[in-house]
Amino acid sequence: MPVKIPDNLPAIELLKKENIFVMSDLRANSQDIRPQRLLILNLMPLKITAETDFVRLLSNNPLQVEVEFLRLETHTSKNTSEEHLELFYKGFSEIKENFYDGMIITGAPVEMMKFEEVTYWDEVTTIFDWARKHVTSTLYICWASQAALYHFYGVEKVPLDKKLFGVFKHTATDKRDLLFRGFDDEFFIPHSRHTTLRKEDMQNNPEITILSESPEAGVAIASSRGGREFYLTGHSEYAPLTLHEEYMRDVEKGLPIEMPQNYYRGHNPSNPPLVRWASHANLLFNNWLNYYVYQETPFDLKEVEQLGEIKHHG
Repeated sequence: MPVKIPDNLPAIELLKKENIFVMSDLRANSQDIRPQRLLILNLMPLKITAETDFVRLLSNNPLQVEVEFLRLETHTSKNTSEEHLELFYKGFSEIKENFYDGMIITGAPVEMMKFEEVTYWDEVTTIFDWARKHVTSTLYICWASQAALYHFYGVEKVPLDKKLFGVFKHTATDKRDLLFRGFDDEFFIPHSRHTTLRKEDMQNNPEITILSESPEAGVAIASSRGGREFYLTGHSEYAPLTLHEEYMRDVEKGLPIEMPQNYYRGHNPSNPPLVRWASHANLLFNNWLNYYVYQETPFDLKEVEQLGEIKHHG
């Protein structure tokens, strides 16, 4: 099934060139199916890139998914035109009475700031709290995962000596978790961050379950409330050239940056990257959508408010 996204979203044309099946509102309305309603709070500066990355992953599954994009009302994006935001995004005040099957909250370029110093901290934590009563399962990604774990459970982020940057090998802590159905014993995830989460801080909280980690990248995936929330510290959604573009941007700015690890063929930036994370990323998002969103959401979405912890594990 394709992803249903707003008419004329730039991602439509970009993804058609990749042979990815998306359809606009017009065509989707003729299919007699209750689509999975998905909300994406896009905190990334390059909004169109992030939109395309997530729609690419969400389109590769048998469910019809209807995507809405959410923007912050207390923060003005410098890198995306107001016209694009007005056309394709809603503010929290417009959707707060709604219920959704799933939600994705992206990373944000505020990693080096204390959480409370982020100008939109109050709004974003209001959305975190709202999601617990209005969404069946929420994926928090990169900075959002750190922010949510801090907000809900007091887990502090810890600065790294140098940026964790590259593609790293991971294992599942418990391969029986449905999130890992069909996974190999080892899988790769891109990371790009200056801070991390201490494993012991998470282990000390019985409400947090560590699901995947890596010797180099640390905890990569954790969950709480039985899968009502997932915390992803990496960027499985990244397109093949995203790390390259980040690297070149930092080099041009004269920032102290090392080449992304385990990324370029022959460890040479003039060579294309060796993409080793895309199949895992597709499985990860498909398994989340199927087992933790589609199979757990009540037919009447308003009943999400009464949903407790998910008990369904394979």
